[in-house]
Amino acid sequence: MMSSTAAESALEAQSSTADRAALRQRFDRLLAQEGAALSRLAGSYSNSAGDRDDLLQEIALAVWLALPRFRGECSERTFLFRIAHNRAVDSLAHTRSRRRKSEPETDVPDPRPSPEADLVQQQQRERLLRAIRKLPVPFRQVVTLSLEGLDYTEAAQVLGISESNVGARLSRARQMLRRNLEEQS
Repeated sequence: MMSSTAAESALEAQSSTADRAALRQRFDRLLAQEGAALSRLAGSYSNSAGDRDDLLQEIALAVWLALPRFRGECSERTFLFRIAHNRAVDSLAHTRSRRRKSEPETDVPDPRPSPEADLVQQQQRERLLRAIRKLPVPFRQVVTLSLEGLDYTEAAQVLGISESNVGARLSRARQMLRRNLEEQS
């Protein structure tokens, strides 16, 4: 016959295994649903495909570590974007400090070819992304979240600002984007 302490330990082991499996399923589901959006968000904060992929890995790790603490005070999507936003800002700050200490980096374009049918659309996306990257970080953030379909409430929760501030930043960002795009023409 099993002692009560041994039985309690066995139950704890089973529940922690079940909890880990549920956490893994939730993590996999979130990344499957929002992976493309997170990749685009990471791309808006990086200058190369390699940097984007590195940032995306950092975001995934941060989500994995934070997911057990999710309390349901906002949607999972908002929670995910808040984590991604924080990692991207940290990465941006780290990159800036690293560039100050080393030689300027050269921008190496992504060598992967795109299909001819998508060439014009790809060029337009790249032009827009270049214009977005020129925006100051607070404006870049609201544009990126808006392009990912977050409403003012969700964007405000992700950025930790008011909804009216999101609207004001987005309006100003659109004006700056127009100017940036006109300059590129």
